[in-house]
Amino acid sequence: MDHGGHGMHMDLPPFTLGRGLAYSSGDPFFLIGCVLLLALYGYAVVRLHRRGDRWPVGRTAAFATGVLTVGVTMCTRLNDYGMVMFSVHMVQHMILSMLSPILLLLGAPVTLALRALPAAGRGRTGPRELLVKLLHSRYLRVVTHPAFTIPLFVASLYALYFSPLFDFLMRSEAGHLAMMVHFLAVGLLFFWPIMGVDPGPHRPGYVMRMLELFAGMPFHAFFGIAVMMASEPLVTTFKHPPASLGIDALGDQTAAGGIAWAFSEIPSVIVLVALLFQWYTSEQRQARRKDRAADRDGDAELVAYNAYLASLEARGRG
Repeated sequence: MDHGGHGMHMDLPPFTLGRGLAYSSGDPFFLIGCVLLLALYGYAVVRLHRRGDRWPVGRTAAFATGVLTVGVTMCTRLNDYGMVMFSVHMVQHMILSMLSPILLLLGAPVTLALRALPAAGRGRTGPRELLVKLLHSRYLRVVTHPAFTIPLFVASLYALYFSPLFDFLMRSEAGHLAMMVHFLAVGLLFFWPIMGVDPGPHRPGYVMRMLELFAGMPFHAFFGIAVMMASEPLVTTFKHPPASLGIDALGDQTAAGGIAWAFSEIPSVIVLVALLFQWYTSEQRQARRKDRAADRDGDAELVAYNAYLASLEARGRG
């Protein structure tokens, strides 16, 4: 059976985790992208170490794990099963839009690039200068603003699956590839201002970041519930699954909704823990800066405050 115009034989055996995780030599786009990302990141880390700078092992591990999740999602038979099973496709969607971005952002790739790339010199423009210019551009201020990222995050669910757009994209390999890249990009844009380690145009306080996180998650949960409760197939692509899979289209769609609903909780917990940790370390750094300032000026701030209290007490006696 050919599916969606891809020209791929989709008479797959019933899905099991082992079959899904088997390597697939399908579209090489994500495989090449993953290898390239790991190579560039590794090169930058080595470059820092050679000049005597340290780079946290935890960031390297987070980034490598994030790239690995993308590779497992798109370079295994999961991608083949995702073409004919709504539930497996939803696993791909959730990983690419909510798990991989978090891990990649915790790896701080932009910060690493800024530290590893050499300066071009006065009056010249190199890769580092272009990156700095992009970080300060009006374009990036717009696409990382919550007024843009939250509606985009929500619309990527509802506008895609509750309109003919999904079926249109699944008709071609290019459309399917563009959709998967879109999932990853939307996740990066949504989570970067909230918990990204890298510098960015928008860095509100930690309470506001938590509010941004929880502003988008309920819509995600509602989407999952809506898919679970649907009484007929929502998209034509998965309406007639291959008989070899031994599944019912509506039952598989219900499973897909359950996956979307349950998956909204996992990233929320991960991001919340990361935010609380970042908040704690930020407070610790600020406390250390105040201690160093107090050592330099003899704690002038405390002396001035005590003098202020003494003056108030003197006025009260007068």
